[in-house]
Amino acid sequence: MTKASPVHSFANMSHPAQTAEVTIPKAWPFEEAQKVAKRLAASGKTHALFETGYGPSGLPHIGTFGEVARTSWVRHAFTELTGLPSQLLAFSDDMDGLRKVPDNVPNKEMLAGFLGKPLTRIPDPFGTHDSFGAHNNARLRAFLDSFGFQYDFASATDYYTSGRFDGALTRVLECFDSVMEVILPTLGPDRRATYSPLLPIHPRTGIVMQVPVEKRDTDAGTIVWRDPDTNEAFETSVKGGHCKLQWKADWAMRWYALGVDYEMSGKDLIDSVRLSGRICRILGGQPPEGFTYELFLDEHAQKISKSKGNGLSVDDWLRYAPAESLSQFMYNQPQRAKRLFFDAIPRAVDEYIANAGKALAQQRYEQQTNPAWHIHAGRMPNSAASPISFAMLLNLASVVNAAGSDMLWGFIRRYIPQANAETEPMLARLVDHAVAYYQDFVRPTKQYRQPDANERAALDDLAETLAALETDADAEAIQTAVFAVGKRHDFPELRNWFGCLYQVLLGQQEGPRFGGFVALYGIPETIALIRSALARPADAA
Repeated sequence: MTKASPVHSFANMSHPAQTAEVTIPKAWPFEEAQKVAKRLAASGKTHALFETGYGPSGLPHIGTFGEVARTSWVRHAFTELTGLPSQLLAFSDDMDGLRKVPDNVPNKEMLAGFLGKPLTRIPDPFGTHDSFGAHNNARLRAFLDSFGFQYDFASATDYYTSGRFDGALTRVLECFDSVMEVILPTLGPDRRATYSPLLPIHPRTGIVMQVPVEKRDTDAGTIVWRDPDTNEAFETSVKGGHCKLQWKADWAMRWYALGVDYEMSGKDLIDSVRLSGRICRILGGQPPEGFTYELFLDEHAQKISKSKGNGLSVDDWLRYAPAESLSQFMYNQPQRAKRLFFDAIPRAVDEYIANAGKALAQQRYEQQTNPAWHIHAGRMPNSAASPISFAMLLNLASVVNAAGSDMLWGFIRRYIPQANAETEPMLARLVDHAVAYYQDFVRPTKQYRQPDANERAALDDLAETLAALETDADAEAIQTAVFAVGKRHDFPELRNWFGCLYQVLLGQQEGPRFGGFVALYGIPETIALIRSALARPADAA
């Protein structure tokens, strides 16, 4: 059994102060959930609020998926630990002023006329919603819904204009000087001269104004500021959506106003989290428990940037692999930087498949250390596993030069006669993905090499050895025979023998467990593949 550490359990108790010591599985979502459980025990709260934030000036991306997925796993682990109710709030900062026109939208010329205005006060360039903010919020919700996330959506515009933040905004006004003392040292001289945590919405232009505050009236809840273009002075209420906060102060204000218990963020926001935490304490609140995840890198170990376009999109991933594999990628070591590029997909798929297979055979306490259990929120579907790995399907697709899934199913049914899309739904999904991945990534890079004299002798020996086996020999028997052939020939290490098999027969640097591949592809077909490779002209390699 995996080692576990103590945690206080509040499940089925009348008050969280009444605790009983239990053990928690050694999995990072449970470790994070334990922090939230202890927080509630100290505060006396009986309901946990988890939050994720979203800036809706652009479309949802793979980082959005990662943050919501990871937070959802912590939330589910919290439920398992405590039995207490919780909420995940997906908060959209849709009152943010539009800073620049995105590249991936229509009607850019129209949008250029609304720079600086709140996203919910800008016409929708797509023509489908009441505002650009509403359009992007709808895209966010559809995106989250497509993955089955359980959350409540919150709009900054709704919260500001409805008065829900009025008390907290008044508190920011009361603590104005203290908040400024925290933020000003982090700014350059020019920005420091004009900075205010409170941003009035211009009553005539509707622009979110980045101007200094000249006077404050805490009793009336107003600020006085001056239009830098006309020098006209305005007195604006901080309530009712007439002002919004700069984002670091806004983040702190949300934590304070809503009582957020947990929010994770990327490594690039470490300083912002620390600063917002200080502001939250100034307001009289307690910053949420947090978790810092690492950022993604591209194949060259460079930080992924939306503007550079050097990373994978969610749509890219889902063309070549099931969504569960993307969750697996996000689950693994979130505090370590990971390379997010196309070569990461097959590994993530097979890691998920392996974990799903294990989870279906595990007891509950073992499942709770298994990523697949977290990915499926503790409800493991029987359809989660596959009898054939993705790597094996990719290699089969490579050998038969698969143009469609039917070519692969012909071999699969011979290997597993009862297999079809109904009996093996995950396998059916993998077959379709494997064909797409092969066509786009494997086929263009296939490069066969000629065997040397020792390899040629070993391959000829392998063909003869396979011919002596029963045509229905299983994968283990075939693997044993392949090992025996390698040992009979002068290879420095057996991995050199398998490297020969992959490079000479499959045209790639790595491959599957070869016995399993032969069992799937067929012994007569593999013998023919070997003979064809040995007969291949040198200039065709």
